[in-house]
Amino acid sequence: MSRTDSVALRWRCLPFGALQPATLYAVLRLRSEVFVVEQRCVFQDMDGADADCMHLLGEQRAPAGGTPVLRAYARLVPAGLKFAEASIGRVVSDPALRGTGVGHTLMAQAVQVLQSLWGAQPIRIGAQAHLQGFYRRHGFETAGPIYDEDGIDHVEMLRP
Repeated sequence: MSRTDSVALRWRCLPFGALQPATLYAVLRLRSEVFVVEQRCVFQDMDGADADCMHLLGEQRAPAGGTPVLRAYARLVPAGLKFAEASIGRVVSDPALRGTGVGHTLMAQAVQVLQSLWGAQPIRIGAQAHLQGFYRRHGFETAGPIYDEDGIDHVEMLRP
């Protein structure tokens, strides 16, 4: 069994109002763990957009069948909120699962769910520049120059 096979996630997509307090806490904790602490980036993660977005959760059951553990997350942003096009943002997976393919599964799920919610359409993202190769594997193409966002090089990418 490979590491990828051992990571069976259940996928749910919920509007902000349907996130239970414990789930919302897990989302914000994972986002902070990676985007603020690990990347040493002081920024306003809670940017006022979450209430207007859908939230894709990749959860793994606890060993004893207890409370699910959040392992992957992405924010699905409707067209007109961040960009003219729909967008996928705050893409994050549990650091303990890096190298298992969970990030690729997350992006594939995010694209599929976004299109099932709002129809087939272009998707624009603001990607960390060093992850362009990762996003290219999911059909995104570089669509602008590299820019600084909160001290990290980013680039807009578009999936036509």
